[in-house]
Amino acid sequence: MKTIDEYFPDTYEESRETFRGNLEKIRLYWPGAELTTRPIGQEEDNTIDMIYSPGTETNERVLLITAGEHGIEGYAGAAMLDVFVQEMANQMDPKRTGICLIHAVNPWGMRNFRRVTENNVDLNRNYLVDPEQVPHDVNEHYEKVMKVFLPDGVIDNYHLARIDLQTKLAKGLVSEGYYGLTKAKGMGQYEFPTGVYYGGKEKEENAQFLQAIQEKLLYEYPRVIHIDWHTALGPTNEVTMLMSEDDGRTLKELKKTYGLKNIEQFTPEKAKGDSTHHFYALKNRHYPDTYLFSALFEFGTFGTSISASLREFMTIILENRLHHEGAVHEKDRQAILDEFKAMFYPENHEWRLAVLTEGRKAMKRLLQNEGLFTIKG
Repeated sequence: MKTIDEYFPDTYEESRETFRGNLEKIRLYWPGAELTTRPIGQEEDNTIDMIYSPGTETNERVLLITAGEHGIEGYAGAAMLDVFVQEMANQMDPKRTGICLIHAVNPWGMRNFRRVTENNVDLNRNYLVDPEQVPHDVNEHYEKVMKVFLPDGVIDNYHLARIDLQTKLAKGLVSEGYYGLTKAKGMGQYEFPTGVYYGGKEKEENAQFLQAIQEKLLYEYPRVIHIDWHTALGPTNEVTMLMSEDDGRTLKELKKTYGLKNIEQFTPEKAKGDSTHHFYALKNRHYPDTYLFSALFEFGTFGTSISASLREFMTIILENRLHHEGAVHEKDRQAILDEFKAMFYPENHEWRLAVLTEGRKAMKRLLQNEGLFTIKG
């Protein structure tokens, strides 16, 4: 049995090595499973790694688990991939069930402890169903407070930079309200390449890869169950399941079915370019008879209060400014990076234990309720 820390590596390379090593474990149940390694981006040795196998006898359903869409968040997601392989794969029915496990959808971000790609693109705003239908002014709230969200010069004093940002956020709250600020985040933006929540002007290689996998699985299987692991949002040290309203079920129905404490829904009108919405749109347009379950599972860090939300804004904005403009003093640079890591990949032992404990419970309940377990456990 692994220790808690052994599930959470210090580097992307270590995480990837663990994932690749799990191929042999998967082959105990799916003998024909293969590892695909896809180079991504301009830098060498950044790869999306995928372990895939169809059902050994028939393709009645498939389980897709993805991690690392938001780079740095992939470490917790990789831990859950490992938990699945070590503890749950043996409870599946490989004769009827396909398996598709994807490590580091955004390998550059994971390697460099950033959420975005090397092009500063937030991948979960890059999966536009109809790109031509997104006008330049899609995010009017963002443009009204863009001074908050765009880099503002070299950071020469971290303390003063925080005070200045707090002042700007306060003005944004007065002019746009809390709803306006959160909508500016959720909608993403497609005009300012160095700004936060940038969705990109073209589809990233990563998005193209994942979209091709979505298409393949919807085409080949009548039932597709997808789990996508993320960190930061939701109650501290708890897991939250985020479902698109495209799923069609009410919040009450979802809570009754899956028995999870924290379940939230979002509408595609409030979150442009997310991969879950793209998955459902693809299914509804071309595979209407296919059953799809696709959800984000978030491990909370800072909490759900307004002050926690403002702390999240500040953390993301200052890290983005640091990346583009730099800092005069090393201690300021490190303070910003430490805060960013505390938001998305805390070293806190209690949080990591909660990820494993709550992640196990959530995954087991989902797989049991979707009928993927042949053995109760």
